[in-house]
Amino acid sequence: MAGWYARLADVPRIQFQGSPGVDRARLPEANVRPTSGYAGTLMWPHPDGTTSASPAHQRAFTDAAPDDVEGLAQWVWEGLEIPGTPSDYHFLLQGAVQTLWSWRRDQPDGLQFVEVFSYVDLALIEAVPEAAMIDAANPSRGFLRIVTMERLLVLLEREGAFREAMALCRRVERFGEQYCSDGLASKIDSLDRERL
Repeated sequence: MAGWYARLADVPRIQFQGSPGVDRARLPEANVRPTSGYAGTLMWPHPDGTTSASPAHQRAFTDAAPDDVEGLAQWVWEGLEIPGTPSDYHFLLQGAVQTLWSWRRDQPDGLQFVEVFSYVDLALIEAVPEAAMIDAANPSRGFLRIVTMERLLVLLEREGAFREAMALCRRVERFGEQYCSDGLASKIDSLDRERL
């Protein structure tokens, strides 16, 4: 059965070695495997029977995630070590980035994970662009809005990391034009003039 992976690090071509500090053997969902359901859909074991939602999907779309930075980060790292599809991992990362971004005033230490999770998401989308496509069967329709890239670019610009933001802009151009601010190049030019 194609389309799902035992963990994010198993996705071909991804530059991700595995979640730091996570012992997969201790995760109850780590060894869950799907069966083939009606019309080839994947069906996953669930305490209430079976579901079409993989373990990673269930983490991505639950309200049960921890409400503190360290707990949420651990939740996500564990979610990347359990079975799912590339889009499940994308939405898990993107949801965490959205939450951490919303906490930035009260829990600014979460911004480090905004950056880390956004770069992991970028590695995933570069390896498997279909994870963020509007319609993988019709690639000409383009990509969904990739919030992780929006947040990361804003964060880099606010930190004054303009060159890193410009490099990121070049990497994400293929996913749409909406991510990079018009003034980024002028900010870099201004910095260069100040150094002269």
